[in-house]
Amino acid sequence: MKILVINCGSSSIKYQLFDISVTNALAKGIVEKIGMNDSFIKIDRKNEQDVRLNWKIPDHQSGINSILNILIDKDYGCLKSLNEIDAVGHRVGHGGVKFKMATILDNSVLSEIEEYNELAPLHNPANLNGIRAIQTLLPGIKQVAVFDTAFHQTIPEIAYLYALPYNLYTKHEIRRYGFHGTSHYYVSKRACQLVNLDISTQKIITCHLGNGSSITAIDKGKSVDTSMGFTPLEGLIMGTRPGDMDIGIVLYILEKENTGIDNLNTLLNKQSGLLGITGISYDMREIEEAAIKDGNDRAKLGIAMYCYRIKKYVGAYAAILNGLDLLVFTGGVGENSALIREQVCTRLDFLGIKLDRVANNNLHGNEKIISSEESRVTVMVVPTNEELVIAQETMHLIQVRK
Repeated sequence: MKILVINCGSSSIKYQLFDISVTNALAKGIVEKIGMNDSFIKIDRKNEQDVRLNWKIPDHQSGINSILNILIDKDYGCLKSLNEIDAVGHRVGHGGVKFKMATILDNSVLSEIEEYNELAPLHNPANLNGIRAIQTLLPGIKQVAVFDTAFHQTIPEIAYLYALPYNLYTKHEIRRYGFHGTSHYYVSKRACQLVNLDISTQKIITCHLGNGSSITAIDKGKSVDTSMGFTPLEGLIMGTRPGDMDIGIVLYILEKENTGIDNLNTLLNKQSGLLGITGISYDMREIEEAAIKDGNDRAKLGIAMYCYRIKKYVGAYAAILNGLDLLVFTGGVGENSALIREQVCTRLDFLGIKLDRVANNNLHGNEKIISSEESRVTVMVVPTNEELVIAQETMHLIQVRK
């Protein structure tokens, strides 16, 4: 069975094509910087050099179309026909209280997912665009949604409720949902496999760091708290989102800037975070270059604030877990930035965290332990593979329905 997995982020589309019978990726790649002048597609060529195609990708619809064309391309593809694809699995950001597990998609499910667009404005609309693009380009093919929020359904009431009038929870379902659940699930499980530990005995903190970032406390394999909340705005500083902030600031901006809700939504979701602090970019690669090569003070400030916030959560979640066995970094920044990992782990000696700087600086995208032998906490980098989890969930649902 061949399953195409589409993971539409706010500014990117990751894809993998699996021969699920051997859990093997036949093809993979990523569309990056969607809507920007320097957008491109990177094709992972396994043992060969990656291919970068500098194509103009104005939106997610164009990105999906480009991916399908690459899969059947005579030079870069692995399929003779798109008819070889048996099903398509999608990452969907917000499933609210309605979707606690993977779901086969139809028009009624799409309408229900769309109800959560306002809670995940950078993700659910992009996810739906990908689903509808497949409906148009591969009509009749079975599609499955795997929800970012599902893994966090085990968070207890004391962690998911906000201290608001209780009727707002019962009436409007206002609570912490959490996101990046598929990634946190995969890397926590994979980290334990790599060091031969039983996940049901471990206290784990997973840091998914990218354009969107979140951190999760995992006790005995279950999510018990996570930094993102009712929407993906809460928690860590992100590419264009501020993370934790005094809600009074929002009220103050509404009054002083004489702005409307739509403009405020744009400010909080697309103009804040690292982009807002540095004035340079939401991309950590560009911010690090500005800080290191150019000595840009605002770039340095953005990096320092970003790491400070992560460190606060690590300390808080170690307290919630009553200890810590594994600290895992993943996501585009977590996997690729030695600088960020080092700054986060610095001055966490009280937890027993000691970084091996040589290992940390010589990672090259691999699964690797980056803590020293003296460290009481095992610190690891585990590249996330949300796509594999999505493919497995898709296969399971398709087989159940046969």
